[in-house]
Amino acid sequence: MFPKVSVVVPIYKVENYLRRCIESIINQTYTNLEIILVDDGSPDNCGDICEEYVLQDNRIKVIHKENGGLSDARNFGMKYVNGEYIVFVDSDDWLELNMIEYMIKLSNEYNGDIVQVGFYYAYKDYLLYDDRYFSEYDKPVILDNYSLMKELVVNEKVKNFAWGKLYKTELIKDIPFKKGVLFEDIFWAHQVMQRVNKYVLSNKPLCYYLQREDSIVATYTTRNLDIIEGLKERHKFIDKYYHDLSNESYKLILKTSLLHYNLLLRNKDKDKECIHRKKIEAYIKNNFKQILEATADDKDLRNKLKLFNIYPSLNILDNFADKILRLMNLKEKSKELRKIPLDNREGVTI
Repeated sequence: MFPKVSVVVPIYKVENYLRRCIESIINQTYTNLEIILVDDGSPDNCGDICEEYVLQDNRIKVIHKENGGLSDARNFGMKYVNGEYIVFVDSDDWLELNMIEYMIKLSNEYNGDIVQVGFYYAYKDYLLYDDRYFSEYDKPVILDNYSLMKELVVNEKVKNFAWGKLYKTELIKDIPFKKGVLFEDIFWAHQVMQRVNKYVLSNKPLCYYLQREDSIVATYTTRNLDIIEGLKERHKFIDKYYHDLSNESYKLILKTSLLHYNLLLRNKDKDKECIHRKKIEAYIKNNFKQILEATADDKDLRNKLKLFNIYPSLNILDNFADKILRLMNLKEKSKELRKIPLDNREGVTI
């Protein structure tokens, strides 16, 4: 009646945020939890904080290990899972206290293999909430396997994040996260989604995704290019098993490649020999015909591709021109995420 939910929390250098994260888990309205805190060799006081909570709550297990990165910590925690369901929580994020209860309810009601809920991007002084497609008050959307994979590739409604979801343990227990990469979820999610029959998508915001200035993705490095490698790896999978979605996959690879090419131009000291820019150029030129076909229904993206093929640096000028046209209301502006001042959210502190 009340299945056990295993909550896996990888922990590294988050002592300023860890208590808030753990408190939001142990105080969940759904109480049949197994809480697995994985201290990934954190050099600060995280390990001691975890041990404090073990004394307070017998549902908590603490695992101390040598540092191996986020993927390794998640994989390590998975070895200790006994619950019928799994929830991943990043250790600087936190949950609404009814999040797990709500996800279990939806899983039972719709017989969902995975349940995804909405979230807030949590900044120092405000929150951002994505209500461009669904309201938090809308009924959940149920996706079959093909619809789910399409939404995953488009990456708007179904997010690649491992967190913010409730998984049936049997679905994911033998699919490890790829070690040694950033954006590890990109390499992992499509393998999981291939096994899903019913995916329950709710936009009710029930977790807070902290936007830290010191996070591993906040300061640009060439390691951020792992996301492109992940999308390429996923594209081979999509092309093999969901060939009709290859065009959508190519479009996302192109958008992501153009974005990172511009970031590399702005951070030339990170790519002094132009190795990474040349790699992006080579991929787009070598796959130009296929990508051109994929962008047939997106005039703006197709033009960006053609400009890039002529001279890659023109991409920055094209982006600048886009901004000018939008400011002059000569081009439709993209709908923005809703901004919520923290004054409007009682009890929320960042």
